[in-house]
Amino acid sequence: MAKHDAWIEAIVGDITTEVVDAIVNAAKGSLLGGGGVDGAIHRGAGPGLLQECRELRRTRYPHGLPVGQAVATGAGNLPARWVIHTVGPNRHAGQTDPALLASCFEASLTEASRIGARSVAFPAISAGVFGWDPGDVARIAVAAVRGSPHLGELELVRFVLFSSGTCQGFIAALG
Repeated sequence: MAKHDAWIEAIVGDITTEVVDAIVNAAKGSLLGGGGVDGAIHRGAGPGLLQECRELRRTRYPHGLPVGQAVATGAGNLPARWVIHTVGPNRHAGQTDPALLASCFEASLTEASRIGARSVAFPAISAGVFGWDPGDVARIAVAAVRGSPHLGELELVRFVLFSSGTCQGFIAALG
């Protein structure tokens, strides 16, 4: 198959309703749900997602998923096929290295490639309660996605943002 550039876009929306192969969850390290995007994804997916996450904790990640890494599960009742969980850096906890944030997007695309996803939807990882400026998240996210060696394997990368202000930051970063 010939390499091509994925379509990259930013929209205001609800990531839990995205009809894509994989949605990315801005997860807590515990993988057991939380607030914001993480809680919405767990609620929408239903109990099967929590069961898969508990199994990941039991087997592969007994101490939790490390910041900047990613792992996929099924998507339960969501319209997506998979959920890719990644843990963003928390500025309030002193995790201020942009490379840690970029790693969330890079690792998520590596995981998307591993599972065969052709379309991926991302939230603004770490831009909410983790204290990162949405404009900084947008610039880092877009650069990481554009620089990914897996971009040519995808048809669509969609940033699905909760607010129009954050979406405008992503649109600006996309140029």
